[in-house]
Amino acid sequence: MRLMPGKWMIAATLATVAMGSAVAGDVAKGREKTDQVCAACHGKDGNTPIDPAYPKLAGQHADYLARALLDYKNEHRKNAIMVAQAKGLSRADIDNLSAFYASLPGKLSHKR
Repeated sequence: MRLMPGKWMIAATLATVAMGSAVAGDVAKGREKTDQVCAACHGKDGNTPIDPAYPKLAGQHADYLARALLDYKNEHRKNAIMVAQAKGLSRADIDNLSAFYASLPGKLSHKR
């Protein structure tokens, strides 16, 4: 498909807006839900999991977190604890949690 001059800018803007709004959650509601569901294992700050095998969630991309939670909810990702936790989440909960964790400063590391 070939866009007419000037139309590519409109198409690029629309694509950017669509991608950016894929996960538009409420950070404050995400914080509340985190205290109820996630903090016990991942830490209130998303950087201090109770087990080193558990991921640090703070600073992670919101769309990645939302996809992971949806995959656990639909059992496309397998982890008994996370499947059970995600089953009780609504789509709004998932978006809010994802927005909250993405808003936090992360301490992600590539070191092994």
